Amino acid sequence: MTETSSSEARGPWCPPDPTDERPLAGLRILELATIIAGPFAGMLLADFGADVIKVEHPAGDPARALGNKKNGSALDWKRLARNKRLVALDLHDPEAQATVRGLAASADVVIENFRPGTLERWGLGWDRLSADNPGLVLLRVTGWGQDGPYAPRPGFGSITEAMAGFAAINGDRDGPPLLPPFGLADHLSGLYGAFSILTALRERDRSGRGQVIDLAIYESLFSILGSMVIDYDQLGFVQERMGNRVHYSAPRNVYRTADDEWVALSGSTPNTARRVFTVIGRPELADDPRFVDNAARLAHADELDALVAEWIGAHPLDEVLTRFEQAEVALAPVQAMDRIFTDPHFLAREAIVSVPDPELGPIRMQGVFPKLTRTPGRIAWAGRHRDADRAAVLSGGEPAAESASPEGSPSRGGGVAP
Repeated sequence: MTETSSSEARGPWCPPDPTDERPLAGLRILELATIIAGPFAGMLLADFGADVIKVEHPAGDPARALGNKKNGSALDWKRLARNKRLVALDLHDPEAQATVRGLAASADVVIENFRPGTLERWGLGWDRLSADNPGLVLLRVTGWGQDGPYAPRPGFGSITEAMAGFAAINGDRDGPPLLPPFGLADHLSGLYGAFSILTALRERDRSGRGQVIDLAIYESLFSILGSMVIDYDQLGFVQERMGNRVHYSAPRNVYRTADDEWVALSGSTPNTARRVFTVIGRPELADDPRFVDNAARLAHADELDALVAEWIGAHPLDEVLTRFEQAEVALAPVQAMDRIFTDPHFLAREAIVSVPDPELGPIRMQGVFPKLTRTPGRIAWAGRHRDADRAAVLSGGEPAAESASPEGSPSRGGGVAP
């Protein structure tokens, strides 16, 4: 911590809770970001104890208007704004800008995702904020980065999924490129954002100085495209759409069972392939020249898929799962959310937790990941109504107890309510 960030003059921030053993307790985050990427980074940090003050426009964060609603409440907002203190400020207003500068002066981190130059027009640019708080870390999330020819463009996650190479490889071989049906690039950028914040804070422990993090959403997605960059550089190889297959391993696909269910299978290692052949009653295929090694299996993937599909298609799901599990082959059912809610492994690992909420009652959402054995994260409250914490934020108090836990104890992952 720098002298600035460890000052006892905490201004509007909550006093540290000495009983909170979460690893980020005492960390102060000012979230100016909207929609998904920046707020997801803030959510992850808040889960592990950071005091996140989220500033949204008085008309409401646009995320409140997205997705499904119940009784007028946006359901995904309950997730993205969980554990955060909320205050409504119009950043176009000079008085609101002064308030934000006051908040930032004693913050550890500011998260924003406006187009380059927007904060500067509001008098909230890096030069101004860092002059007041030399230890500040500023995470700037944009579609294309703070510089480069595309920097001024609007950049939603879906557009970056097209530009960064993902959509071109996603879909059936003869079909159109497919965008993911959820915010893949945005959520991935939130993960990178949380990682980069903690990285910058670790460096600040040594130098005492903050810095700007320039996080471009397209780069977050581009970074996980495996070997595709080096493959093109060295071989001129351009990945094509292959449906459920991959160019480096076979068998790998989804298959329909006799009772009209679906399973996914990956047989990427030689031993796994041999086990697959044994399960389907064709152990001799392990020595067949068409399937003797991975290169041969890839060259004859259609024939291999047909053999696996024929056997799986003749047996019901339960038998398929049992036989492949006994053979220690990586196979799993294709599950939608209705089945995930009753899946015993998801329940045992508390992947879905019940969180109290004054508007909707107990609501279930994803739990806190990853799981720390000694100082785990927890969800104290779901996203609340607009400006819920104005009085506490501007006075330096804590959120009202009834807001933090209106119907019971905060969730540490306590499983799925019946």
